[in-house]
Amino acid sequence: MTNFTDLTGKTILVTGASRGIGEGILRGLVAQGAAVVLNYTSSRDRAEAIADELGRDKVLPVQAAMDSVEDLERLWQTAVAWKGRIDVLVNNAAVRQPIAMTADAKDWDAHWLYTLKVNLVATAHLSRLAVLHFEETGGGSIIGISARIAVRGDRPDFFHDGASKGGMNSLLRGIARFYAKKNIQTYILCVGVIGTRQGEDMLSIYGAQEMLNEIPAGHFGTPEDVANVAVFCASGKAKYSSGTTIDVTGASFIH
Repeated sequence: MTNFTDLTGKTILVTGASRGIGEGILRGLVAQGAAVVLNYTSSRDRAEAIADELGRDKVLPVQAAMDSVEDLERLWQTAVAWKGRIDVLVNNAAVRQPIAMTADAKDWDAHWLYTLKVNLVATAHLSRLAVLHFEETGGGSIIGISARIAVRGDRPDFFHDGASKGGMNSLLRGIARFYAKKNIQTYILCVGVIGTRQGEDMLSIYGAQEMLNEIPAGHFGTPEDVANVAVFCASGKAKYSSGTTIDVTGASFIH
């Protein structure tokens, strides 16, 4: 029996892949045979260690800041040059930094602009480059790691994060609708509370038990939970589901 999610021969770019959900997705993709471009911003030692562990023929670390257009262009060009093409783009890199509604106007504005630039505008830039590339190569897929807050809304200190993820959802749905005939698919993964450093920050702010109480599954998610869904979406076995949103929330949010 063949492997249903065999990714042998596919080259995939994952942003923010040196830790957390991104690292989990990278490991899942490599395990299924893919070659993965590991984007990171500042965790060079960690990125290089992952590449050494999994093999330099399977993982290419590339530094790029998500708030720099020049870095994004360089990242994409380097990724394509490695194996000659990109088959799947995984937009995972994101920031989540609280800012109170009562904050100074300039600080509030700066938090909003930075969050939108990293979480939404960088995704738009890379997705645009991916679409143009896929049109030339005959197709491909874009996966966006979003969150339940993009749909249900977030707490006041994180309104900017929810808004940025909601924008990404709309972007990827638009691409799905208008580029389906070009064999280009998109998938949106709306995640809940995942056991990562960022997730642990949320637990320290709001309390682990309070957040656990709203999860019917009775436990927090893991990067592997997200990776399993991402691997399936990258496999090309769900083309007719392009534009769909998949909840990875332990049933804490269903839509």
